[in-house]
Amino acid sequence: MATVLGIGIATLDIINEVDGYPAEDAEVRALTQRRARGGNATNTLVVLAQHGHHCHWGGVLSDEADAADIRGDLERHGVVTTPCRVVAGGKVPTSYVTLNRRNGSRTIIHYRDLPEFGFLDFAVMDLAPFDWIHFEGRNPAETRRMLEHAARTAPGARRSLEVEKPHEGIDALLPLADVLLFSRRFAQARGYGGAPDLLADLQPRNRDALLVCAWGEAGAWALEPNGTLHQSPACPPPRVVDTLGAGDVFNAGIIHALLDGAPVGQAIDRAGRLAGRKCGQVGFDGLAGDAG
Repeated sequence: MATVLGIGIATLDIINEVDGYPAEDAEVRALTQRRARGGNATNTLVVLAQHGHHCHWGGVLSDEADAADIRGDLERHGVVTTPCRVVAGGKVPTSYVTLNRRNGSRTIIHYRDLPEFGFLDFAVMDLAPFDWIHFEGRNPAETRRMLEHAARTAPGARRSLEVEKPHEGIDALLPLADVLLFSRRFAQARGYGGAPDLLADLQPRNRDALLVCAWGEAGAWALEPNGTLHQSPACPPPRVVDTLGAGDVFNAGIIHALLDGAPVGQAIDRAGRLAGRKCGQVGFDGLAGDAG
């Protein structure tokens, strides 16, 4: 199995489950409430660790009780947290999630007051042990320096970039990754009506990268550098329970399948099955196996 480094944020998720999303100015009773560790990169690493990979996380934590819970959850899943930076004071990023029991949709209000993991944090790391380095597409100026540094100092490690939101400056990062993982949210914000249009438009500027875009219930598409386009249907569970983090699980499925040597078409099939299984359960435990 491979050694994987993930760079991004970890969050405290406070999840209220409701019987139907409330109207504005309404007062509703939560059916359940739970606290969990979240964050795109850390969700992906937790799933990769379940598939046997040796996972490390680089991010920022504060010196408070919620941060200790986040670190404990990652370590329980086998994710090494020594690359992270701990700052005095502040509050860990916190997501207040309203989960609709009727359809599994989730609405998130996010709060943060911690600094981002920066280039100087990344530059002191020994990248030699890593087979794969995965980045969240956030803080573009610093992430660009990290991607460039990784290409220079660890040329044997594959670099993936999650492009979830249309942050200013994100386009400068795209030519620096080997695998680009786009969200439907990003594509629609750029005016695309479907994944194939997004991928075809971006390929001339990113000719050496594998381009992937998941589109929820419509499935997922992947475009290889040689121009071969693959499509995989969605694999919804019998009952959608919790879609929170499904995209992060899909990304883990792609990374695991490619590390496993799977061809691209098979990789998006396996990732879609894994994400579908996630939508049928609460949380991220017990997901080993569905990526192949």
